[in-house]
Amino acid sequence: MPLDIKKIVEDNTGRNNALYTDHVNPRFAKALKIIGFDKNYVRASGAYMWDGNDRKYLDMLAGYGAFNMGRNHPEIRRVLKDFMDADLCSLVQMETPILCGLVAEQLKRRCGYGLDKVYFCSTGAEGNETAIKFVRRATGRDKLVFASSAFHGLTSGALALNGGTVFREKFGELLGADKVPFGDLEALEAALAKGDVAAFFVEPIQGKGVNIPPAGYLAGAGRLCKKYGTLFVVDEVQTGIGRTGKFLAIQHEDGIEPDLVILSKSLSGGYVPVGAVLMKDGVYNKVFSSLDRAVVHSSTFGKSNFAMAAALAAMTVLDEEDLCANATAMGNLLGERLSALVPKYEFMKEVRWRGLMLAVEFGKPKSLKLRTAWATVNGLNEDLFCQAITIPLLEDHAILTQVAGNRMTTIKLIPPLTINEQDVDWFVSGFDKVMTDLHKFPGPAWESLTRIAKNALSRPEEKARATA
Repeated sequence: MPLDIKKIVEDNTGRNNALYTDHVNPRFAKALKIIGFDKNYVRASGAYMWDGNDRKYLDMLAGYGAFNMGRNHPEIRRVLKDFMDADLCSLVQMETPILCGLVAEQLKRRCGYGLDKVYFCSTGAEGNETAIKFVRRATGRDKLVFASSAFHGLTSGALALNGGTVFREKFGELLGADKVPFGDLEALEAALAKGDVAAFFVEPIQGKGVNIPPAGYLAGAGRLCKKYGTLFVVDEVQTGIGRTGKFLAIQHEDGIEPDLVILSKSLSGGYVPVGAVLMKDGVYNKVFSSLDRAVVHSSTFGKSNFAMAAALAAMTVLDEEDLCANATAMGNLLGERLSALVPKYEFMKEVRWRGLMLAVEFGKPKSLKLRTAWATVNGLNEDLFCQAITIPLLEDHAILTQVAGNRMTTIKLIPPLTINEQDVDWFVSGFDKVMTDLHKFPGPAWESLTRIAKNALSRPEEKARATA
């Protein structure tokens, strides 16, 4: 009997949380249940998802930025169907696949900066792992430098470049890497001055917290790298492919000269894993230095023609739907409307954005009553406050958002680049109502947070962490 995937999904609708708990990650499933995020989404289109009760949700998370072109984009799907119907070869391995060359050609044209070669892989973390190997080989140096609050992936090499201790702790000794404050050129120069650093890895806008550097920082960092013989690696895994209103986020600033640029996430429109590391010939020629080293580094699925077809389709959609321009227009509209709420609400500290990569940061209020609420919640759990925004946004207004990072009082918005003015209205209206309710203390929002904290702290390991 042929496999009927639609029927399998329909027959098992409602079992997703139980199956995940039994066979995948029970702790994650429980965490989702505690905060009310244990939904069963059954279909998606563009910036929207629907649950089993046909309730429509606005997706302001976009699969951590994998769906810049929206979910299930029909044109990308059509191209992939055509590819499968054509019965083309893929992953022969001992070949030079045509689609791989075409995607590389397009990426070089769109990125610029004299980047000569493209290495393909599957994920952003793998792209960073590749860059780590390549910069060490190219420079003959071992040490790496990264910025505070950085996130470059969770595999062992990329983890060494992670600014957050929660991801690093208890995983043993990592690669040698030094952390410098993001945006601080003096600290960066001090770290590079010994001349022993292979590369400085940096996100042009940090995903954890949506931290935007001071004007001139990235260009200055590049100049310092050149001065001390250090390679300048720009991680555009989340900021690239139109997210900030340009193909690359570094294209907002003049004078930047990266040696390597890493891309992934939306490069395939979210349909299939694909990553790319663009580099200058000086790096490439040191790694693939001779015929007997022609495959000294490789990735089984990196040159998949299926992934390359998705990448070509995604870049075509980016152009034909003018999504970079829409990211700028909708990002500015959303950012300005949220900024207008800052004087209205004590908890709102700052709104920052570039294109459709936005952050709303919260801070200690002025009034005594709300300061008491703030202190109480943060005393229970440093990660708890933002749940007072994300939970009612989802439950009451059908809007999916995320906290910007561990122990941060910031929510992050990275919706598909396809959102429109009605979607902005939907979000701002829901957010405004949530903030109004949050400024009522005592009230239902605060009672819910207390219950969540008690549920979380009922687990022995969480009690230990809270008292550590």
